[in-house]
Amino acid sequence: MINQGEKGTSSKNSVLASLQTGFTDPVRDILWGHIYLTPALADLTKSVPFMRLHRIMQLGPTFCVYPGATHTRASHSIGVYHLAKRVLVCLAERGADKWLSRKGVFSFLCAALLHDLGHFPFTHSLKELPLESHESLTAKIICSPPVKSLVAKAGGDPDFTAAIIDSEMNYTADNELTFYRSLLSGTLDPDKLDYLNRDARYCGVPYGAQDVDFILSCLHPHPERGADMLEKGIPGIESLLFSKYLMYRTVYWHRLVRSATAMIKKAVLGSLESGSLSAEELYGLDDQGFFNLTNDPLIQAVRDGKLYAPVAEFPFSSVDEKAQISLLDIKDRSRLEASLAGALADAGIFGIHGKIPPEDLIIDIPEPVSFESNLYIKDEACFFPESSSAFKREMIDTLVKSLRIIRVFLKNPPTMGKRILNITQKWVKLLV
Repeated sequence: MINQGEKGTSSKNSVLASLQTGFTDPVRDILWGHIYLTPALADLTKSVPFMRLHRIMQLGPTFCVYPGATHTRASHSIGVYHLAKRVLVCLAERGADKWLSRKGVFSFLCAALLHDLGHFPFTHSLKELPLESHESLTAKIICSPPVKSLVAKAGGDPDFTAAIIDSEMNYTADNELTFYRSLLSGTLDPDKLDYLNRDARYCGVPYGAQDVDFILSCLHPHPERGADMLEKGIPGIESLLFSKYLMYRTVYWHRLVRSATAMIKKAVLGSLESGSLSAEELYGLDDQGFFNLTNDPLIQAVRDGKLYAPVAEFPFSSVDEKAQISLLDIKDRSRLEASLAGALADAGIFGIHGKIPPEDLIIDIPEPVSFESNLYIKDEACFFPESSSAFKREMIDTLVKSLRIIRVFLKNPPTMGKRILNITQKWVKLLV
């Protein structure tokens, strides 16, 4: 835990001075221009665990649809650090210095810079699988050599840094930790502000751009909530929420990106269940290492851009609750896929006596997506969904529901789209 006496003696001048002095090492970034690090923070970016992030594409298989989407988790992580520092300076100037310490400040900057150290290759393709969370893996890396000593040299506390990232870590929380956790993961967190802008830039779409300067000008510190927003900043929140919706609709959950994601997920889950692959073998891989790990034809097909085609899709919310429970059981998904393949074959989709190998059909259901909107509007004395914004809870729920779509993908689909959809919908009703 951060020493309480250090907090008690800290002042606005000393906290701000620690954020404005010694940042002499520049990094040129496509989004934010020159980003300055201290020499010790720069050493963290040269460590072996951080260098792996240069070999992991931020958006995984999205390059199959948007060829420009080849930016890395390393560039994103440096961008998150940059925005975290800017947020901290703004909030310290407006009163957060009362509960900030120098060691806490540098622990937070390290957490922002290192928050993705434990991330899997290929973005969230492995998210639903029975694996340790990337936050937990990140915390373990930070608390181990060589990163542990490098964080200490950068002015942070490795355990405190890890606890900011991994809320499940066994660490006694105090107000300063709660403050940093709220800043790093919330409605207007630096992670989201960077990835929406960065992903949109590299994909060549206009939807992710945010007015970061205006958003920062409207923030005020709160010891537990991290930051509150002034009423005049509501358009900034609205823009961010709608941008996130549009980016999911057009980029993150584009049907062919979902196809690649589903193919990878099916292959890895099958390998884990058969015992040909262990969870530990997946930790610490980069993208190329992931491709080299297995000769599974599904993974190799994604590498070569040979994606399964969508043949049926319908809203998850249109399915009966009992059927939803069946479809969401990822461990039972392969049995359901074999059942649907049989139903399509029985209906003559593949010819009179035609059948389809179960591995040639994939059912995809995106994981739940969260639209964090619990930001407190300071001068309206209420949280964002109850404020003067048009984005009420019902509207946010509608956006989330519209994004979550059940899709069926086939390796070599016949040209019978509507008939396949009808048969699939009838099959789903039989699950109840």
